[in-house]
Amino acid sequence: MKGYEQRENGAGKDFSELTAKSEYIYKGKVIKVKKDEVTLPNGALAGREMVEHRGGVAVLAVDENGFVPMVRQFRYPLGKHLWEIPAGKLEEGEDPDDAIARELREEAGLTAGKITSLGKFYPTCGYSNEIIRLYLATDLSYVGAKPDDDEFLEIKYVPVEELLKKCLSGEIEDGKTIVAVLKYFALKK
Repeated sequence: MKGYEQRENGAGKDFSELTAKSEYIYKGKVIKVKKDEVTLPNGALAGREMVEHRGGVAVLAVDENGFVPMVRQFRYPLGKHLWEIPAGKLEEGEDPDDAIARELREEAGLTAGKITSLGKFYPTCGYSNEIIRLYLATDLSYVGAKPDDDEFLEIKYVPVEELLKKCLSGEIEDGKTIVAVLKYFALKK
């Protein structure tokens, strides 16, 4: 491109912020909220608000016919129902591998002969430390769903190719589902 000059503004520099003061302003069962004061790389002070979260797991379970269990549930912060892959938060001290087997059983009624990591991502890195670990489950067996007492779910099976189309069209709005489906298809190539 004519007139274009590549710039690596700040490449390789450390722009870390150092915590000067930290205070919890809320401690709940699922999240904690902190209000911090940080020292910026230029020495100035700035405020930061952060949500601490134990993290969660999500599983794209693909059966031998290429169908994926999708869970529809009401998401209170959004005030609407969303279709999502089975997922849930980590319990205190819980291993993510144990959590994924638990969530797959609770929400979809399935066990998996093979579970493969699809990696992790930070869904809201601007204000939270939450990590969602993604998995692919195959070699599935139905054992019966056992949702938590406070979970009200609808389950349907969708062909994985149709699920990809729904993610790309915007019909699926849940971030962890979109990331898992796109990673699945990218890794298949």
